[in-house]
Amino acid sequence: METRIILASHGKFASGILSSLKLLYGNTDSVTAMDCYIDPKYDLQKNVKKVIDENSNNRLLVITDIFGGSVNNEFLKYIKKPNFYLVSGLNLPFLLELMTQITGSSDLESLIKQVLDNSKKSIQFCNESIKKINKEEDF
Repeated sequence: METRIILASHGKFASGILSSLKLLYGNTDSVTAMDCYIDPKYDLQKNVKKVIDENSNNRLLVITDIFGGSVNNEFLKYIKKPNFYLVSGLNLPFLLELMTQITGSSDLESLIKQVLDNSKKSIQFCNESIKKINKEEDF
């Protein structure tokens, strides 16, 4: 069973972060960007259903930009579907670590949890982090 990753966002955030992922990681054939609401006639429900239907034989990991946003909520309707995983809070550190480990992982749920924990540490208020480092160096 193949694993497919869908990056889904409001606007062009998904394709932008996919562009950065390709630059830093390289081969991203298993990853697709879904830029929502670019066109005023965009039908989110129809496009999400299409993604779900096209990946009925795959493990599908969808990563959305905002928990509780319309994009996330539309995918949330499929949360009980087998081999479907939904993560919100799309960010590059999470994607990079996920891509480096996903190929060798048979337990996608555990991998997602581990990578989420690790990527949370990459979010820093640099002013405070530098102060802390300077204090430790002075000590």
